[in-house]
Amino acid sequence: MSDETGPGALSGLRVLELGSMLAGPFCGTMLADFGADVIKAEKPGVPDALRQWPPFKDGENLLWRSMARGKRTITLDISRPDGAAVARDLIAKSDIVIENFRPGTMERWGFDPDALSNAEGGAVWVRISGYGQTGPNTKGGGYATIAEAYSGLASFTGYEDRGPMVSAFPMADYLTGIFAAFGALAAIQERARSGRGQIVDAALYEPLLRIIESAVLRYDQTGDLKERIGSQMQEDVPRNVYATKDGGWIALSIGSDRLFAGLCDAIGRPDLKEDPRYRTMAGRAANREAVDAEVAKWFASQDTETALKVATDHRVIVGRVFDMADVFEDVHVIARDMIRKVADPMLGPVAMPGPVPRLSRTPGDINWTGRPSGADNDAVYSGLLGYDERQIDALSAAGVI
Repeated sequence: MSDETGPGALSGLRVLELGSMLAGPFCGTMLADFGADVIKAEKPGVPDALRQWPPFKDGENLLWRSMARGKRTITLDISRPDGAAVARDLIAKSDIVIENFRPGTMERWGFDPDALSNAEGGAVWVRISGYGQTGPNTKGGGYATIAEAYSGLASFTGYEDRGPMVSAFPMADYLTGIFAAFGALAAIQERARSGRGQIVDAALYEPLLRIIESAVLRYDQTGDLKERIGSQMQEDVPRNVYATKDGGWIALSIGSDRLFAGLCDAIGRPDLKEDPRYRTMAGRAANREAVDAEVAKWFASQDTETALKVATDHRVIVGRVFDMADVFEDVHVIARDMIRKVADPMLGPVAMPGPVPRLSRTPGDINWTGRPSGADNDAVYSGLLGYDERQIDALSAAGVI
């Protein structure tokens, strides 16, 4: 935490992060960004698989630098009885435990999260899995790609003639990490009243199902399935990404009759405002292709900057499609400090996304980039748990840490 910001909003909370890859670790990152003391455990000799994910620079993993930022890293084999005993000592000093193993794994290793969380002063347990801790699919493995398919999201993502599509990054993992962090803090708030923890049960597909609520309501009340129509939407017309004549792309979303009227004036087609087919959103949705064609024709006749100015002058909400080079150079992104440079001992300054959201008095910060496996073993085992040198050496010799 920088001297300017002071203690983070979650300062005083200790988090033990078990598991690997994305959803669980991203939950931990969200908490670390706002001041929680997050201790990430990795199996000795078998570090988090995310360390092997590209991109790399000079053999150094880059994604790890951001995913493990602000966390203390230790090695610990919790699958072994002596390692499980160490883990219980850590759990006893933790407010939140995060694990994303397949359901039943922690129990097989001798842990009872229900009992541990419900004990007086017990930690909140965040348990992330593909399908949740209950139900007939609970033993199934979980991946973000499968979650997009299972939730129904992929069925209406993409173009009708190309089949379903999934996102180009593990969206379900990141989204579940955010929902899990919210659940953890909700449970911590309740623990302040009851004195006991509880289980936060997060399934990878469920945050996706939650945010596609319009598709749920549509099917329940009308029996209709949401269509696969590319970048367009049935609920918001016109809505698309439009090509301009100089090779640019502009995103547009018209969510109200007032915005549509402004768009008609901007593209020089005020007559469309009076066309009975387009006066309401329902009418525009029923005639989506015709509306979209008119808008696309106008954008194709304009240079990108001209189109942006004309649309903005008519209070139409538009945005040029940025690549990452554009994001890095954008004055607003810079003003909001959303690309942070963090010193790394191997790579020097490393840019990564800033903490989200912004807090006015206790904003998030990035203490350090992701560290090597076991970098904080001494600080945690000696400083936090009070193990003496003989105990630590014995655990190390046995391969437990």
